[in-house]
Amino acid sequence: MASAVVEEGPAAVATCTNDADTTTNQPDAGVPGVSVYGWRRDLDKTFEEKWGPLRSKHIRLRQLAEMIGQGFRYIQLYYKMKREGRRIFIDQIEPTKLKQIYGVPIGGIGCGAINRGWQGDFCRWCLTPGMYSYDIVEADQFTVCIRRDGQTVYQQVLSPGKPSSKVLTHWKWNFPGGDATYLGLYPRAWTTYRIPEFNVTLICRQISPVFPNDYKDTSTPAGVFVWEIHNNSDQPLYVTIMFTFQNGTGQASDKLGGRWNEPFLTEETSEASTTLAGVLLHNAHPTMDCTMAVSAANTKGVSVSHVTGFNPYDKSDQGKLIWEDLHEDGQLESPAGPTDKTKKGTAIAAAVAAKTTVAQGSKGKLEFVLTWDMPNVHFKSQRRKYTRRYARWFGNSGNAAPALSSYAINNYASWEEKIEAWQNPILNNPELPDWYKSALFNELYYISDGGTIWVDACEDQPTCNGEVITEDLKPAHAKLIKEYGRFAYLEGHEYRMYNTYDVHFYASFALAMLWPKLELCIQHDFGMFVEHADEEVFKELNTGKATQRKLLGSVPHDIGDPEEEPWLSINSYYLHDTSQWKDLNLKFVLLTYRDYYITQDMDFLREMWPRLKIVMETSKLHDTDGDGLIDNSGFPDQTYDAWTVTGASAYCGGLWLAALSIMCEVSRILGYNHEHDEYKSLLERGKESYETKLWNGKYYNYDSSGKYYSNSVMADQAAGHWILRACNFVSPSNPVFPVDNIKSALKTIFELNVMGINNGTFGAMNGVRPSGKIDPSSLQAEEVWTGVTYALSASMIQEGMVKEGFQTASGVYETCFNRLGFAYQTPEAYMAKKAYRSLGYMRPLSIWAMQWAVENWHESIPNKENQ
Repeated sequence: MASAVVEEGPAAVATCTNDADTTTNQPDAGVPGVSVYGWRRDLDKTFEEKWGPLRSKHIRLRQLAEMIGQGFRYIQLYYKMKREGRRIFIDQIEPTKLKQIYGVPIGGIGCGAINRGWQGDFCRWCLTPGMYSYDIVEADQFTVCIRRDGQTVYQQVLSPGKPSSKVLTHWKWNFPGGDATYLGLYPRAWTTYRIPEFNVTLICRQISPVFPNDYKDTSTPAGVFVWEIHNNSDQPLYVTIMFTFQNGTGQASDKLGGRWNEPFLTEETSEASTTLAGVLLHNAHPTMDCTMAVSAANTKGVSVSHVTGFNPYDKSDQGKLIWEDLHEDGQLESPAGPTDKTKKGTAIAAAVAAKTTVAQGSKGKLEFVLTWDMPNVHFKSQRRKYTRRYARWFGNSGNAAPALSSYAINNYASWEEKIEAWQNPILNNPELPDWYKSALFNELYYISDGGTIWVDACEDQPTCNGEVITEDLKPAHAKLIKEYGRFAYLEGHEYRMYNTYDVHFYASFALAMLWPKLELCIQHDFGMFVEHADEEVFKELNTGKATQRKLLGSVPHDIGDPEEEPWLSINSYYLHDTSQWKDLNLKFVLLTYRDYYITQDMDFLREMWPRLKIVMETSKLHDTDGDGLIDNSGFPDQTYDAWTVTGASAYCGGLWLAALSIMCEVSRILGYNHEHDEYKSLLERGKESYETKLWNGKYYNYDSSGKYYSNSVMADQAAGHWILRACNFVSPSNPVFPVDNIKSALKTIFELNVMGINNGTFGAMNGVRPSGKIDPSSLQAEEVWTGVTYALSASMIQEGMVKEGFQTASGVYETCFNRLGFAYQTPEAYMAKKAYRSLGYMRPLSIWAMQWAVENWHESIPNKENQ
């Protein structure tokens, strides 16, 4: 399938030119074409510190004693579900082990994701909705072949490692990691390989179609790899890059049989001037068929060849034959026709090679595309069928991989222009710290690699037996869903619940700022669920009580577990009865107004108004003493689900007051004067109670219980004020919270929770005693929550504490990315006992609240040298 034979010899040099790529970012002085900003790592580096997942040894005996009943019931449920062939919503028995290997993921939003690690491995997979696997597929590699004077002088797999099993043992592995550098800046990454013995530098630029305010291309399941070849020698070179890829994701299913590959070519059209040659890899799944495609661009002076199929585990040296074939002339044999279907016990892979001539002192370019076409998806219960968003333009027949590949190769330059138009104003701002520029974009990885799904419901659906049916939509909701589909992301890779609302409260700034229509889709869905109940009964793990799954008039915790049926079976969190949580309803009110403030969508606000009133009426019932302030119930009844809180509390009480003030404003906007006056009266009573019961002259006490920990300093105590300020809703004359009190509280938090822990390099500790010691009353008081730290930093910036805000957030980035190898898997929490919890988590997307604060609530950012 060679599209153009690259002749080796002097005559070929003059005719082989590759246009300079003008779409890259601001160049590094040493490596042209590579971004200055991002997360940088030499491929031979290791992380000295090795932390582990939270285990019982990290928990105090008193805390463990309080968890005995819950733990016993959890184990019962765990093994019951395991016997049924299901996975529990949070696996605390076998938590995900830390692998310090991940990099920028490949693919758009909601179409599945493949993670390519910083050392070049394809190593984390989420193609089945919401389900992750963590296998390094050792056959998935790029290899370079360099020829000079008619012979191969260098052939090397571009990986610093070698296979752990007997895979492709005749290939040359162990590229010198010290001669290669990775730089990640989501949604792009650059890997620079230096080959000093031939004075050659290779730069692989990885591009995924992710950029703001786009609801088409951003859903595309594709990644492009642009290889720049810099020949700094004094002789022409003939360079081939070979891309090998296994049919599958490295799991046992790869060898179940029935898989097959076939070559393909795309045709030139008016909209696709660049053609491709490659191989399709069909997986033959019975209900969610997926075809992957690896291909290379047929551009001027480039020859593309392929091997349709080989078994990388075969003992008869199929891999050796490919290696020798490439070594012979820098090209592959390119057989015609499809392969036979694999038999059980065998795997199949494909190879695509692109070859070009690079004159001395110049550069060449080779372009590869990886796509996957898995348009028809379902969750485990299979009660509903969905088509992925991209199928609106590419169809759902399962044969779109060539079209997707063609679209990617012909549009990636435009994608990069849009990425740079979005990123460059931030990257080129000299007053923003460099670490922040990296953190802001790299934490956004979760928007595509968070088990994310973006779908349309199929029209032909089975009867759903009275479950929550999503056809019961209000007009604005129906219009939005028709145009933009449905969107969901997991609470965490390990916390397998979609759109967990108490966490989304923090993370949602990313969606609201970048893809506001998706944020509105989520908010509309939760508004709809307020008016639905689910009478199924489950045993609450915390108390053992039989509990109704979802009560009318409450905001659900989540929209479901992919092991069940999201959007139909909501509230998959069995630890607590979240209908009794004190924060969910209030967060719904606050986010509704925040989303209105950003979008100015009056239809949205009108449609939400009845739901806002319903949840506020439910929340009023939590005011047990009639003082205008809601009361917590003596158990962990909010997002801090292992941290008991009793009576009036800084966190939930603050959210309540903020929500009341928003209800006053929404009723004013919509002209409901009677409701306005009622909410206003309640707000004034609540404000007085809040200050009387909780303000101690420096900060707001954790709660009013009078227990030894009630005057602890909670990092998240000003969350309600944070959202009000973000919405420009802090009255200078009559604020909900006295601004001087808020600033005093934030300064106390900065002094004790931030600077008092590892000299301010660890993030914000959740709970600290007035003495400066970590609060030992709860496991979660002893944790740093990454997303809460970013939100706290945003609040500091909004209050003019700009330097303090960046100092606070920098501790999370330094700890996660640079010290502990948590890059592209930022956990929910970590603690000083060298333990982490829940790798790959939603809440750190709250760093975009910092950017909201930067853009809207500061007069000047301190110079980065002062950080």
